[in-house]
Amino acid sequence: MEINKGPDPDFPYLSENERFTFPSPENAEHESIVAWGGNLSPGMLLSAYEQGLFPWYSEDDPIIWHSPDPRFVIFPDKLHISRSMMKILRKNIFQVTFDGDFSAVINACKDVERPGQAGTWITSDIVDAYKELHRLGWVHSAEAYYKGELAGGCYGIRIGKIFFGESMFSFRANASKAAFLSLALRLFGDGIKFIDCQQCTRHLGSLGAEEISRAEFIRLLRGECLLF
Repeated sequence: MEINKGPDPDFPYLSENERFTFPSPENAEHESIVAWGGNLSPGMLLSAYEQGLFPWYSEDDPIIWHSPDPRFVIFPDKLHISRSMMKILRKNIFQVTFDGDFSAVINACKDVERPGQAGTWITSDIVDAYKELHRLGWVHSAEAYYKGELAGGCYGIRIGKIFFGESMFSFRANASKAAFLSLALRLFGDGIKFIDCQQCTRHLGSLGAEEISRAEFIRLLRGECLLF
């Protein structure tokens, strides 16, 4: 049996108003993988996030839908801004904008070299799909500029009262932190209940992210999104 690489050309295209029901993450036997296949159309991606999943795969794989256990999240009262970062933000070392240049942000996230990683999970199909979600108003970015040059940034999806962080990059020390923390403060000030950071990293842990079980994440998701 031949397995399609990337999006399945025979799978129906779903608009942002259409939905697909994935297998329940709560019944998944794997600690992360819940399903595979399908495509990256707006309705498919929104369905995934609403149900606690996200796409993560390489160029040679079909689309693989993940829901890690445990999950890494940041709650408003746990966001940590170090004294040094507070000084950087107060002095406006970086000029931070929101949704100023999403294309540059996602392409930088795609192209930046990451120690210990071979290649990137942000494929050309991922770039095109999230650009479309940005055009539709679901995906948002933050850009940090230093002396007029893009130095760092991040992006993610906002659904209801939850923000699903996707990726960040930095060309200069502390630039990605400046972008992320500025965005986090903006989101929490606008009523976001928590930021999903997906998987545990030391970097995000230093900003206040903590582990919760997949079951707890799904419970919170259902309570805040009220969409499934």
